[in-house]
Amino acid sequence: MSLSVEQSRIVVRRVDRPGDLGWVVMAHGEIYHEQFGWTTDFEALVARIVADFAAQHNPATEAGWIAEVDGERAGCIFCVQGDDPGVAKLRILLVSPRARGLGLGARLVDECLRFARDAGYCQVTLWTNDVLTSARKIYQGFGFRLIDEEPHHSFGQDLNGQNWLLDL
Repeated sequence: MSLSVEQSRIVVRRVDRPGDLGWVVMAHGEIYHEQFGWTTDFEALVARIVADFAAQHNPATEAGWIAEVDGERAGCIFCVQGDDPGVAKLRILLVSPRARGLGLGARLVDECLRFARDAGYCQVTLWTNDVLTSARKIYQGFGFRLIDEEPHHSFGQDLNGQNWLLDL
C-alpha cells in the first residue's frame, strides 16, 4: 500500500520522546541492511552518533527531528556541531521505504538547514555514499556541492564515500 501526501498526516517534530533515539538506530540498521546489505557495523556507527548526541548535545547548536506519517515514525535527521567553528554537520537522514515519495526527505533537510542558519552556522557539511542516490538528489537540490570522494570498504561493502558542503 503506497501513501500519498493528500491521504497522510505528516508531522516533523524534534527528537524528544522515549523511543525516538532507539528508533533512529534500529531503522537505520534494518533499512540499510535490507536495501544495501550493510552489516551491523553501520548500525553501530549510527548508534555512536545517536549516543554522542544524547549524552552531550547543546540544544542551542544541535538538534534532531523525527518525521511522522499518521502518527508513526517514518524519518529522521540530525544537525550537530562540526569539527570547525561555524560549521554544522547534517547527520543520519533517513526516510522509511513506505514513506518515500511524500517529500519527507526534503522537509527534514529544510528543517535542519533552517536550524543551522538560526544557530549561526556559516556552513553545513555531510558525509554520504554514492549509492544513496535519492538523498544525494535532495542535497543537490538545496545547493550542496561535492567536495571530495574516496572509495572505502565499510559495512561489508565496497563503497564510494562523499563529502558535501553547503555555504549558508
